[in-house]
Amino acid sequence: MNNYAEQNQSVQSNALHKHVLATGREKLLGHMAMMLFAVLISGSFTLGSMAIPFIEPGAINTVRFLFACVVMGLLVYFAKGKLVIPKAPWRFILLGALMGAYFVLMFMALQTASPVSTAAVFTLIPLMSTGFGYFILSQTTRPVVVISLVIAAIGAVWVIFRGDITALISFDIGYGESIFFVGCMMHAAYSPLVKRLNRGESVMVFTFWTLVASSFWIALYGMGEVVSTNWSELPVIVWVTVAYLAIFTTAGTFFLLQFASLRLPSSKVLAYGYLTPSIIIVLEGLIGHGWVGLPVAFGAMITIIGLIVMNFAPDS
Repeated sequence: MNNYAEQNQSVQSNALHKHVLATGREKLLGHMAMMLFAVLISGSFTLGSMAIPFIEPGAINTVRFLFACVVMGLLVYFAKGKLVIPKAPWRFILLGALMGAYFVLMFMALQTASPVSTAAVFTLIPLMSTGFGYFILSQTTRPVVVISLVIAAIGAVWVIFRGDITALISFDIGYGESIFFVGCMMHAAYSPLVKRLNRGESVMVFTFWTLVASSFWIALYGMGEVVSTNWSELPVIVWVTVAYLAIFTTAGTFFLLQFASLRLPSSKVLAYGYLTPSIIIVLEGLIGHGWVGLPVAFGAMITIIGLIVMNFAPDS
């Protein structure tokens, strides 16, 4: 149990009380949410790499977030009957800045880096989130969870480099991977901050206002690109990507991430990111880019074993 939360977060007691007393069923739902999260995120890497040659990062993210705000706003309105401006809106401005920067940097990275190499950087998020969880929530992590994270990371890296030791040894971090690393740091801080800043709002309401704040920051950055884009000449893949990103990997993943963050420790929430390289390789095979060999499949199994060990470990 988190002593810091008990002593200093009374204003957030409802949300944190739910987390601390989460039942086995609640924890299972949190794990299932993050499994779906990993699948949806993987699809965004593949589709994003196909769309980004035709549109700038600021433009595509501005449109997707505005679309996602409309979708989530309608859901909140029909569920609650109204939209009320939350207390302490600075919380959402901070969270929106973090996630807005992450998504823009991701698409900037995909201009020069492949989906698989960006997924390599993405797999660093769980370990970074563990560190942020300690500093933000005083949330410690059991040694068995740390070990499982390392096992999963080894398997993910093996998958990323397709079981090629030479490719692994000669790996050179490029510009795209470097800027995406900064974005991943912001993503890693997001999960513990959700728990730190939640003041009893429902997941749906909290998600909506975080989306609104993210849209503000992204529009501030990308409005010039929106205006300069010739929307009528964009290929279909761009519109498919915008729809997918807005519905599934913006509104959908925001909801899933915050749903799981209130039920699981930060290290376990984002550890599912280790599945993305394996899922991306499967997606590339399904769309006709070829299937991997047994060495890569072995790496994927290592990742899954690490996640199984982690999920059966007691929470810190």
